[in-house]
Amino acid sequence: MEADTPAVYTYMGRTFRDLDINDSSSSAFSECNSDRSGEFPSASTQSRQLWLNCAAVENSDDLIRQLVSHLDSPSIDDQKQAAMEIRLLAKNKPENRLKIAKAGAIKPLISLISSPESQLQEYGVTAILNLSLCDENKEAIASAGAIRPLVRALKTGTATAKENAACALLRLSQLEDSKVAIGRSGAIPLLVDLLANGGFRGKKDASTALYSLCSVKENKVRAIQAGLMKPLIELMADLGSNMVDKSAYVLSQLVSVAEGRAALVEEEGIPVLVELVEVGTQRQKEIAAATLLQLCEDSVAYRTLVAREGAIPPLVALSQSGTSRAKEKAETLIELLRQPRSGYAAAKDI
Repeated sequence: MEADTPAVYTYMGRTFRDLDINDSSSSAFSECNSDRSGEFPSASTQSRQLWLNCAAVENSDDLIRQLVSHLDSPSIDDQKQAAMEIRLLAKNKPENRLKIAKAGAIKPLISLISSPESQLQEYGVTAILNLSLCDENKEAIASAGAIRPLVRALKTGTATAKENAACALLRLSQLEDSKVAIGRSGAIPLLVDLLANGGFRGKKDASTALYSLCSVKENKVRAIQAGLMKPLIELMADLGSNMVDKSAYVLSQLVSVAEGRAALVEEEGIPVLVELVEVGTQRQKEIAAATLLQLCEDSVAYRTLVAREGAIPPLVALSQSGTSRAKEKAETLIELLRQPRSGYAAAKDI
């Protein structure tokens, strides 16, 4: 697997390691929690939930073995009930996640993900998601062949199945060996589609999964080719979307490769970044300044475009009132933008 080596940039005696843009990114991405699907569709919801909670404490081992055996039942209804109860046991009691995996649930649950019956598929996806919340289960889930069925669910499943599949793929992408496998499985274009067209939870889970996957260079290129830059810029431009920070951090990863920088300019992302430097939150101003600095580091042509967009005044303001890191990035970018730019050099650089 070709993992990115953090880039080191030096300018005017200052050294930036990946421009320090990843230092605070973790706070922009909340970890995938257990599923938020509905519980039981039947009228006996409360009594059934009470029974499950009691069983989870007193006789969970026997119950888990019974439920796992029902996953292979010839009856779809029995399979649904077993998968639904397993996902609830894994959701509500973290200590059950490892017990369920050790009881042999992973492979039959993965088989359910490939079911043409949409609700059964959804329950299988969601149960696998909940099991993946136990770090000790992630390797077993990936090794059992979950990636491609999860990608199919991301393509063909219900809205809930798609969201939970994205979240499960995020969990598996935390294994370094799985990042490339997920990228090569066709997941990235589907995650881009979920980011562009899904509901808020779908957008959030897709952006978080893409952020994890795009730590690998070949996945960055795949994401750019899949058109990721356009929805990122659109979400960043919508300051009320609650997706500005997440989108900005994903974008910051893409501009570490030449294809990403070209796509940013082509999709008219420079005005959006300049606006964030001017009116964004402190964190948004910092990430926007860092991204613009990365864009301009080795390109006179891009510096010209950024300067023409009116970036210098808000950068000066940021250099005077931002965080210490934001000030440093703003000052360095201002120095770059104020360097003489001959028309010939700019044209040649394009």
